[in-house]
Amino acid sequence: MIEMTDVVRSYIDEAVNQNILEADEYIDLEDGLIHCGVCHERRQTVVKRFRHPGYFIPRCPCSCQTEEERQRKEQQAQRERMERIKRRRAYGLRDKSLYVYTFDHDNGSNPVMKKARAYVRNWKKALRNNTGLLLFGDVGTGKSFFAGCIANALLDQDVPVLMTSFPTILNQLTGVYPEERVDFINSLNDYDLLIIDDLGVERSTEFAMEQMFEVIDRRYRSGKPMIITTNLTLEELRNPPDLVHARIYERILERCAPILFSGENFRKQKSEENKRIARMIVSTGA
Repeated sequence: MIEMTDVVRSYIDEAVNQNILEADEYIDLEDGLIHCGVCHERRQTVVKRFRHPGYFIPRCPCSCQTEEERQRKEQQAQRERMERIKRRRAYGLRDKSLYVYTFDHDNGSNPVMKKARAYVRNWKKALRNNTGLLLFGDVGTGKSFFAGCIANALLDQDVPVLMTSFPTILNQLTGVYPEERVDFINSLNDYDLLIIDDLGVERSTEFAMEQMFEVIDRRYRSGKPMIITTNLTLEELRNPPDLVHARIYERILERCAPILFSGENFRKQKSEENKRIARMIVSTGA
């Protein structure tokens, strides 16, 4: 703060008549400057003109205003983050039924789910080391739910995730120009995590196998992790029927740690529960 000389004070007194006070402001009689009515800090300062005689008295924020602006920016950033997460989820989980595949909906009956939580906790390390997962086992044992929980948890952390399947990818690649196929496959690597559900249910045509290899190979080279779910056994993956499958599976096995899903068929269990509830409903009198 510049020393309060008579010359400086005269500039301040002249500026007083031009000041328009806010409701929470007052002019301090000792220095003649505007002060905050809450924290009582100055909202004006005195600055010597550069290369010119005299002074000017600009506004400056007090602690109250600084904190208010910080909170405003923080709230704005939070709103923008929530909107971004909403967009990421819309792009990353095109199948809206995946929205309920969350840890909050885990009933604790499948002990392997602790590995999903651990993967999310250690996500930064997984991303840094390009560590993916291969979820294999019988139908209905919870592989898609496991992957969906990871997807939703990471999306909540503002991580770009895409969960899709090879049939869906192949549908999007069918009937488009080669350069458009290249652009689409490259766009899959914009996501920090790519989840491909149900490997092995797609058609094994020459076109399908070629596109599958391109997707896996480019993801392999991108240095970003992927999670694959499949009903194939580990033995089938390690002993593929031909060279085309071998080229795909070896890349998956190199980058994805295998996790076996066994035990009860949760999908069948859920179906039986739904049937039981349905029988109760239709047998209950009006």
